[in-house]
Amino acid sequence: MAHHKSKVIIEVELDENRIPEKIRWSATDAGIADQPAEAFFLSVWNDQTKETLRLDLWTKEMKLFEMQFFTWQTIKTLAETYRRATNDDRMADTILDLADYMEEKLNLKDGPQS
Repeated sequence: MAHHKSKVIIEVELDENRIPEKIRWSATDAGIADQPAEAFFLSVWNDQTKETLRLDLWTKEMKLFEMQFFTWQTIKTLAETYRRATNDDRMADTILDLADYMEEKLNLKDGPQS
């Protein structure tokens, strides 16, 4: 059986101080090509070292409220990913409790403002 390969490509344009100015990404299987982004969080599990490697980048133009909203949404989706991967509803709900707390304390109900 032939194996299928899929690519996710993230390109980051840096300024002279190596601060991200532009981020663009593509995902071959999702039909996403050269789309702009203001931030990304990437976590990769290394089975040999038993540790998570991560790369978190955002452009210098990203607003504080947008970063708060992005982080909040990421925590919400992390809870659902954790639930699907482990079937541990109790801990997934605990993660969602954190997201609810963030939503309340940061006043995120109305979403990011343009």
